[in-house]
Amino acid sequence: MRLFTSLRLPMFDRYILHQLLIALVATTGGLAALIWLTQSLRFVSLVVDRGLSLGVFLELTGLLVPSFIAVILPITTFVVVQFVYHRLAGDREIIVMRAAGMSSFALAKPGMICALIATILCYLLNIWIVPASYHSFRKFEYKIRNKMAAFMLQEGVFTNVSDNLTVYIKSKDHNGILKGILVEDDRQPTNKATILAESGNIVIINDKPQVVLLNGSREVIDKKTGRLNVLNFERNTIDLSSNKEQSARLKDATEMSLYELLHPNAQEVFDRDYGKLAVEAHRRLTSPLTILSFTMIALVSVLRGGFARYGNIVRPLGAIFTIVGLMSLILIVQNVATRNMAVIPVIWIVAILPGIIASCILFLPDINSKNNKPIPLSSPRKER
Repeated sequence: MRLFTSLRLPMFDRYILHQLLIALVATTGGLAALIWLTQSLRFVSLVVDRGLSLGVFLELTGLLVPSFIAVILPITTFVVVQFVYHRLAGDREIIVMRAAGMSSFALAKPGMICALIATILCYLLNIWIVPASYHSFRKFEYKIRNKMAAFMLQEGVFTNVSDNLTVYIKSKDHNGILKGILVEDDRQPTNKATILAESGNIVIINDKPQVVLLNGSREVIDKKTGRLNVLNFERNTIDLSSNKEQSARLKDATEMSLYELLHPNAQEVFDRDYGKLAVEAHRRLTSPLTILSFTMIALVSVLRGGFARYGNIVRPLGAIFTIVGLMSLILIVQNVATRNMAVIPVIWIVAILPGIIASCILFLPDINSKNNKPIPLSSPRKER
């Protein structure tokens, strides 16, 4: 409230804006927490089965929260504005303010200020915070999953470290020394190998798990001759990390900066992905603008129209169905634009045009009534 006072907002604006911001924080935080809970379930196995600590689990999944907030912020802003203004209308406060001479613009101003704050926050999330947090998430996840391979090996079990690497150990002592090791390594399709070793141990080098094998043999079948080639060794090292490290390290569109999306590196991006990257860039720039459009639709549904003594559910439902339709249309346009980049300008139109139309519906009647207001005639002078 002190912030609103320092901005010298009228009491009515401070009153509504205070309710809007508190409801927005509570709604967005609650919904983000719910999404985080459902999305983090896929990482629970790392805690239950692989012994990952709770702190690391929270740190890993917490990096996804900014992306959740960026996605739901347009929706929660619409819901909050719709709910608060509808409650004000139900309590007759809107009627009293209109009777006091307040225009539609004056009544809508707190909602528009709240939407502007949410829009600025959404731009910060889309352009800076979400790409950085998601990039950190992918790096952290890759590091953890590679390290987890070192703890996946169990006694007497054939463990699929990856799709093309299977490891079996007969026993493991309290010092971590492995006994009776068998490795089926199919990571090179033309050179599949079966490796046997008497003993070995696991080491972590540059965040990659490796098994040091002692006193063993490497058996490879020559596909051309059908002969079995056996190579005996005293010491050998096998990397347990995925052989697709480079592809795993390639940046996803979500973690790229806005500049990287608009000017992708031709050596790192396939031709078929240019449309996807361009759409992601324009989605980041236009999704905050949908907050303003959704807010104006909510304000129109409450502030425009006649008063109903027992409430009017038609206009709020109409606003909700309009938002659902717009969100569906946005997804369709983005999907089409990934295949045809000429459709990208339509993304901007769909984001901005509904807000302009709603503003005209809400404010033009007041502007026309002021322009058409009759000019009072001057009173006649009294003759002396």
